[in-house]
Amino acid sequence: MHMAASSTAVPHPDHRRGDRAASAGSNSTEAEALRTGRDLLRATERYAFDSRGRSWMHLLSTVSLLVGALVVAGAAPWWPVQLAGSILATLIFVRAFILFHDFMHGSILKGSKVAEGIFFVLGMILMTPPNAWRYGHNYHHKHVGKRSEASTGSFPLLTTEMWRKASKGDRLFYRVARHPLTIVFAILTVFAYSICVTNFLKDPRKYWDSAAALLCHIVGAPLLAIYGGFEPLLFLYLIPVVSAGALGAYLFYSQHNFVGMQVPDEDEWDYHSASVATSSYLETGPLMRFFTGNIGYHHVHHLNAQIPFYRLPQVMAEMPELQHPIRTTLRPRDVLGNLRLKLWDESRREMVTFRDVG
Repeated sequence: MHMAASSTAVPHPDHRRGDRAASAGSNSTEAEALRTGRDLLRATERYAFDSRGRSWMHLLSTVSLLVGALVVAGAAPWWPVQLAGSILATLIFVRAFILFHDFMHGSILKGSKVAEGIFFVLGMILMTPPNAWRYGHNYHHKHVGKRSEASTGSFPLLTTEMWRKASKGDRLFYRVARHPLTIVFAILTVFAYSICVTNFLKDPRKYWDSAAALLCHIVGAPLLAIYGGFEPLLFLYLIPVVSAGALGAYLFYSQHNFVGMQVPDEDEWDYHSASVATSSYLETGPLMRFFTGNIGYHHVHHLNAQIPFYRLPQVMAEMPELQHPIRTTLRPRDVLGNLRLKLWDESRREMVTFRDVG
């Protein structure tokens, strides 16, 4: 990593720190021994390696499960079974996307042409063309925790002061970008428009795969309806693809917009501390950890994106510095609480709602 490191990590608030109380009795010597900055990053490097066989097992099993779920969704003789297959396909699409995400980072199956082909197909289906996704997501990682009205690779983040000075047009854009309906219809707003359309218009030659992804959906969905009818369109496309887009967009939103998040001041920003302070830990059960590909361990992932998704729980379990992140869940109360947060209040040192600003 080429970013400068500060000598101390951005402080975390006490809000929802899980088992932090258990560590409150640690003596000052232990506290001083906790690694920060580049030292913390270096400590994660021993986990940043790909077990080729393990990665292939995850990929092939995920693709097999996805195909099986789609077969049930499309061919089962009873619509409730089709619906169950479609919902299962939604969750497996999310898992498949996490594997795609790791491959784009180079943390799994790096250099494999076969894997590249598989993930290209998945990218077309999920409307995450590799070239555009790589550019936007790498930008997001390099600028995590920074205030910006831009939405390159992420949801924009303004301070209350920036909001007060913003024009009506900028305010409207910001409200739309962070509106819950933008997340619900993310397959159109985030994936089709922000990732595909804007990048292709910016540089058609470089982002040709954005046009290819759009074409797959523009042509594929009508053909499915014409030759299959409404039920295949519903169970094979509308439910799994649209729902996976919405769930994926919310997961991303909640990873960097959550109750208790800390945003470093611009003159104190450094990659390592911002990665931990502005990334949440999503607490889920084993089943959702499977479907979300451990992306809930987001503070660990942002610190070192070269760690394969299947090692993230191990890193958190073995590194004391990463065991007390700010936590969130998929419970309705937490989801609604995260969605209400819109702006960073520098004086209060917390995320606030539009209503709080007045």
